[in-house]
Amino acid sequence: MWEFIQQNWRYGVEILILSIGIYQIYRAFKATRGARILVGLMVILLMLTALLQIFKFQVISFLVTRGLLVLLIALPVIFQPEIRTALARVGSSRWLDWLLRNDRRQLDFLESLEQAVMSLSKKRIGALFAIERNISLKSQQDTGATLNADFSPELALSIFFPKSPLHDGAVILADEKLVAAGCVLPVSQKELADRSIGLRHRAAIGLTEETDAVCVVVSEETGGISLCSEGNIERNLKSEDFSERMEEIFLNKNNEDEKSVSEELGTEDDVADSGDGDLDADSEVSGSERNVGG
Repeated sequence: MWEFIQQNWRYGVEILILSIGIYQIYRAFKATRGARILVGLMVILLMLTALLQIFKFQVISFLVTRGLLVLLIALPVIFQPEIRTALARVGSSRWLDWLLRNDRRQLDFLESLEQAVMSLSKKRIGALFAIERNISLKSQQDTGATLNADFSPELALSIFFPKSPLHDGAVILADEKLVAAGCVLPVSQKELADRSIGLRHRAAIGLTEETDAVCVVVSEETGGISLCSEGNIERNLKSEDFSERMEEIFLNKNNEDEKSVSEELGTEDDVADSGDGDLDADSEVSGSERNVGG
């Protein structure tokens, strides 16, 4: 048995590598337009291979062989969006976030963002936040108005107010600052099962497919809160769920050690009670009120 393993272990490693590669290709192409193209190409190749094996067509065999060489050159062009998305994900280094993060500053930022999102949800004002991580969102910033301002719930609410010139686009956040507003994001080409998902949500999914950014969406119809990352969307999040998910993503927290980390930083009460007091001109933002219903 040991001798058999010594002689054939390389075959097992090759099978494992091929399996991982095929699975990753499946994940990259799943629910995209490229999936149909890939399936179509596979069907055509299988049919031609079967015909050549049965009828021994020499001319067609020659043409297919030469055609495959041309197809290999054309594949990067045909599947350019999927390849770009895969390379962007490989280039994003999560461990770098862990090494460079500042917990205290990020906690303050996340609390302010939560207050803004909850207030927008309560008032049913549509909003789209794109939070930059390792992959730069400079190309998306250039489509909007540059602000480079300190983020605050009041500023977010004023931008997304329905009569504001910048309310239709996305707000881009980077380094705990609001760097641009009214930005245009790439729309996802996925075939989504839920047909009720609107353009704002599709734009959030599209950006997270191409970059490692995290997007937060507030629906103007229902006030529902959605969180998008890595091309996936979590919808209708409650206040507590939203806060926990954001801390898991940006602070690498999990449910087991969240309490201990909060106590160490001296912010347990603030995090637990942070909410979405009304942001009207005559009201003061309160950190002790929470609109759980979103």
